[in-house]
Parts: sequence; structure tokens; C-alpha cells
Amino acid sequence: MEVLKEYLWNGKVKLVVCRGDITAQDMDAITNAANSHLAHGGGVAGAIVRRGGYEIQEESNKIVKERGPIPVGDAVVTGAGKLKAKYVIHTVGPRWGEGDEDNKLYRAIQSVLREADKLEISSVAIPAVSTGIFGFPKSRGAHIIVKATIEWLEKHPDTTLKEIRFCNIDAESSDLFKKELSSL
Repeated sequence: MEVLKEYLWNGKVKLVVCRGDITAQDMDAITNAANSHLAHGGGVAGAIVRRGGYEIQEESNKIVKERGPIPVGDAVVTGAGKLKAKYVIHTVGPRWGEGDEDNKLYRAIQSVLREADKLEISSVAIPAVSTGIFGFPKSRGAHIIVKATIEWLEKHPDTTLKEIRFCNIDAESSDLFKKELSSL
């Protein structure tokens, strides 16, 4: 993992941009960019199940069976199987072209942070949700994800979170998140 930028928000929460494999992050939780059926076949979702084990998919299947498809903008939590993390927070971001994408991505990130706070954990890693196979423009996505994070922190100053890591494997996404954090 390569740390590209660190920023201490309000003297309390460390925001970190890194380039690396989110499945290898030693965090309390990692975020999965999921689809509504929590079918973890490709992208970040597929990598999480390949590395963490099929039990993550089995737990996801149980959630969908009980609740139905997860709405865009919502998040649910499973265990993390064999990953270093304790939890996987699965958030459903928008597909580019479905309408109201900016607000849906914003809500998806706020849902991740809400679930992390409910778990009373201190660290979470978040990838560039929706900017891969869902086609959301990378620069716009990085801006919205960082904005949603800062605005959530402003509304929740007593959060248990101490570190939020924006973690992406590709240089372009990592550089865009670095740019967004540099503008704070």
C-alpha cells in the first residue's frame, strides 16, 4: 500500500488516500461497491469474495433473501471472512445513466459511514464506489465521495471513527482522491 495523502479533519479523524488493494487493508471495515442483489462476481465485490471467502457471499445471500434487493444508496454489513478487516460494508452505488446519480452516490457513502458508526468501529476503507463497471465518471465520483464524507463528519462530531481511508488500486482514482483531499 502506498499512502499518497493524509489530512487530519478537525483534529480528530485521519483521512488517508492510498493506492493499494482494499482487500488487504488492515482496517476494522472495508467497503464493497455492491449491486442491489449483493451478487459479488466482478470488480471490488468479486475481489473481496475471492480473498475473504465464500462465506461473505453466503451472508450476503441471506440478507437479500430476508430483505429483498438493497436499494441504491443503502448499505448493509457482513462479516469479512478471511480478510484482515472484521466487517465488509456493502453499499449500492448508482449506475451511470439511471438518473439522480450524484445524490445516490452521496447517500451511498453516507450509508457506509452510518453503518460504520453503528458498529462503533474506529477505521473504514472506502473505494471509488460506482466509478468502475457502473460507469460513474471518476473525477466526479471522487469529489462526491470526499464531500459526502466531510459533510457526514461535520454532522457527527462524536463518531467513533478515527481513520477513513480512500483506497483504490488504480493510479487514476488514487490521484483524483489525492487532489480532492488536497483541496480541503
